[in-house]
Amino acid sequence: MQVTAALPHRQNWIMSRDLRLRATFNRAAASYQDARPDYPDELYSDLLAITGVTPPAHLLEVGCGPGKATLPLARMGFRITAIELGDALAVEARHRLTGFPDVSVITSSFEGWEPPAGADFDLLYAATAWKWVDPEVKYAKAAALLAPGGHLAVWNADHAMPAGFDPFFTEIQKVYEEIGEGHDGPWPPPPPEDQPDTMAAEFEASGHFTVVGKKLYVWALRYTADEYIALLNTFSGHIAMEPAKNEHLYREIRRRLAARPDGRLTRHWSVVLTIGRRL
Repeated sequence: MQVTAALPHRQNWIMSRDLRLRATFNRAAASYQDARPDYPDELYSDLLAITGVTPPAHLLEVGCGPGKATLPLARMGFRITAIELGDALAVEARHRLTGFPDVSVITSSFEGWEPPAGADFDLLYAATAWKWVDPEVKYAKAAALLAPGGHLAVWNADHAMPAGFDPFFTEIQKVYEEIGEGHDGPWPPPPPEDQPDTMAAEFEASGHFTVVGKKLYVWALRYTADEYIALLNTFSGHIAMEPAKNEHLYREIRRRLAARPDGRLTRHWSVVLTIGRRL
């Protein structure tokens, strides 16, 4: 299979900050799995209900990282081919997936991966990874790899700001602004239910998929200063941040949380699951 793309657009994307940042996650390979939250069980239940896939269907995962979304589906008995750009992340994923002989982890970019002749998949999915794939390639290539009636599922874990969110995040924004890393746009951001649905629009605009399902999940987790800093160290922007900025930010996080009776903050997470069927 060969996928072509509009060269000027690809050149612009290749030169973009996003492409440079997508390689930073490899530096967090050892801590990513434990620091990042698990996706809700309901997400997987909805994914299977909407797509109709059942084990041992063959799934393709784009950007598996250390296996955060691979493990739950492997435990259900699916056959999975997982593509991971980072060599250290791929090693971590193979280690965690050792007990699943029907799961293979391939070190490659999705754009550069050449599937075996005749390969097709019942479901292609990407968990907190789809934004890092070349927009001029990803939908056409996904559609070409899917069996007739196959599905593409994408979800991304984001920081949510529902009504009553922890005021710590408004306080710490002042520190981000001091170091030149302030939030883009008005503060606070809209609550998760009011966020624009850019992913569904992107699916439809691709000309390869029609959206057949969309679900929002919101939950909260409590973090100590050490736990929260470990989490931040898995985010591309913080990994790439200048050391002096990181040191100042983390010092302020520790100072502010030390003043709280339990030394913890509450961070809300949101995930939007978007599922499209191949046209």
